[in-house]
Amino acid sequence: MQLKIPTLKHQSEFITSTKTHTALIGGFGSGKSHVGVAKTIIKKLQYPKVNVAYYLPTYGLINDVAFPKFIEQLQKYNIDFTLNRSENIIKTNVGNIILRNMSDPERIIGYEVGYSLIDETDALSKDKMSDVFMKIIGRNRSVLPNGATNQTDVVGTPEGFKWLYDFFVKNPSENKAIIKAKTFDNPFLPKNYVDILIETYTESQVNAYLNGEFVNLNSNNVYKSYNRKAHRTNEIPLPQEMLYIGMDFNITNMNAVVHVKRNGKMYAVGEIANAYDTQSISDYIKENYPNHKIIINPDASGNNRSTSGASDFSILKQNGFTVDTPKKNPNVTERINAVNLAFQNDKYYVNDKLCPNYAEALENQSYRNGVPDKQSGFDHITEAGGYSIYKNLYGKVSQVLI
Repeated sequence: MQLKIPTLKHQSEFITSTKTHTALIGGFGSGKSHVGVAKTIIKKLQYPKVNVAYYLPTYGLINDVAFPKFIEQLQKYNIDFTLNRSENIIKTNVGNIILRNMSDPERIIGYEVGYSLIDETDALSKDKMSDVFMKIIGRNRSVLPNGATNQTDVVGTPEGFKWLYDFFVKNPSENKAIIKAKTFDNPFLPKNYVDILIETYTESQVNAYLNGEFVNLNSNNVYKSYNRKAHRTNEIPLPQEMLYIGMDFNITNMNAVVHVKRNGKMYAVGEIANAYDTQSISDYIKENYPNHKIIINPDASGNNRSTSGASDFSILKQNGFTVDTPKKNPNVTERINAVNLAFQNDKYYVNDKLCPNYAEALENQSYRNGVPDKQSGFDHITEAGGYSIYKNLYGKVSQVLI
């Protein structure tokens, strides 16, 4: 049986994708869940001897969203079915569509399917979704005809930098595909729907919930002026170019951000994360950036402390680096303001391919009890970058960003 399903461009791309994992990431009303249901039905008809599965974050969504959408489309395409609401199964004459809620992962056992569709992953915490996903792909093991691939697809709206971002953006592969959709792409919405959302949402919420973009939705974000797209650069160090390296000292967790300075602007063109001590990070710099003059802009306390015996500054100088830092660190507000002003004034750019940890930390570090959160792990590398920007672009910054 073949279905003729009218689709928007992004919906058609999603249905026809043959990748092991395809994500349709879009704004509200862009037709994500509709096409997720449609593709699940198509796979059920395509593989009549195996079951398929559809996952949502809660049972309430299965009852209120999934069942009505499946009923609508099955009836529209004249496919006979019966509902078993107590077991969350839709039975057809070519097999079952199994519905499961991800907040109850212990129920993701005891069955096998040949295709899985996950709706709204980011409603769960990153850790919980990671655990649930492992259970889902463990169920997705029915042998398909002609050696076809068992696909596990995703539809959803991004909620910051959670599981969806980690799996598809931070850890891409040739087996994964991302299709983007905007609310504006759906011409069948009420005329004033988009206008109402724009009037209601903040700029970050508009980017996430209408444009389907990954943005920090935390209003307590430390580096509010950083925008990955707007401040992205492809610049790399040129041969023998002077490098300015911001550095944060911590035993077994040394971090540094490598910069070049051109025409009054700074470009982050490399990073070092989680080095063991000052000597090991020095060895890394000399190995990876030979024939460059190196100026280190470190944590000023490194003159008095040590990660391996001698003071950190002494070790840096013994390795041939110039140390350039104020006598004492700027206060936290001054350092953060310097970085935000640099982004705000288009004086600072980040090569996020060469600095993935730094870019992620800039997007995600938030305030906790009025100070930058030190429990998230995002503080060390942002402090390293901040020392260099404070020293080379602004010095003492008195402006307070609202």
